[in-house]
Amino acid sequence: MTFISRIALLPVVAIAPLLSGCFIISTHSKLPVPMAPAVTQTATPEELVAQVNKRWDNLQTLTATVTVQLSTYQTSAGVATNYTTFPGVILIRKPEMLRVFGQYPVVHTRMLDIVSDGKNFTLWIPNKNKVIKGSNTLGKKSDSTMENIRPAFFFDAMVIRGVDPGDDYLVSADSETVEDVTKKRLLFTPEYNLTIAHRKADSHELKPVRVITFHREDLLPYEQDLYDNEGNLETHVSYANYTGTGDDKYPQLITIKRPNDGFQIVITVESVKENQKLEDEQFHFDVPDGTTVENLK
Repeated sequence: MTFISRIALLPVVAIAPLLSGCFIISTHSKLPVPMAPAVTQTATPEELVAQVNKRWDNLQTLTATVTVQLSTYQTSAGVATNYTTFPGVILIRKPEMLRVFGQYPVVHTRMLDIVSDGKNFTLWIPNKNKVIKGSNTLGKKSDSTMENIRPAFFFDAMVIRGVDPGDDYLVSADSETVEDVTKKRLLFTPEYNLTIAHRKADSHELKPVRVITFHREDLLPYEQDLYDNEGNLETHVSYANYTGTGDDKYPQLITIKRPNDGFQIVITVESVKENQKLEDEQFHFDVPDGTTVENLK
């Protein structure tokens, strides 16, 4: 072999050990380890359903003093609008009665008043001298976000309904890792997802009605997804900052998201009282004289 031939072979000989993996260089880095809860509880599907039903059956009325923040957003345009937070009161009486008062934060005059019997509602907007009446089901949407708000958004967020005897349900175990920005750490959260579904007539197909997510640290509900009649996600509710003891624990922060309608309602609960007597007149509204009334179809 000539000298030139030997020189030509040198690169091949030099690369051969690299291809065999002998000189692969590895580096190590320390990854954050998610912190798990000190206690992880277990529950059977029947126990989770019994817990939800007990809470629902024991509740007859609810009176909450709150502050409310409404935000609207256009995802496609990347635009969000946050409205001024306002104080309010939410009254609930089973089976379906609800009333929501809202006040302007400085002058403390009435900003809105919503009354519902579970099927139909009346919304009074004083500064527009206008009353809107219609079905609790959102049909034709208005260009005004406030006019698209329905009582059911508040009712289904403030209380979690029980599981009816005819409902199908299943429970799956899951987990979530989230970042605690304030303490710069990751939190590992084991969860149970309780899916409540209805079976389509003459079919084995199940359509989701609700999915309730429980943290296994305390077996309290932290999320609830609600679906429309076609099985599409309609409302997402999250719960945080539980206070109280025993069965009286209640979240201080409730966030309602309506992704298809482009708005979010954040409710901060200042105080809450259950099973106080609420009279019929507290859910009655007389339309003021001279007010424009719009009946939604």
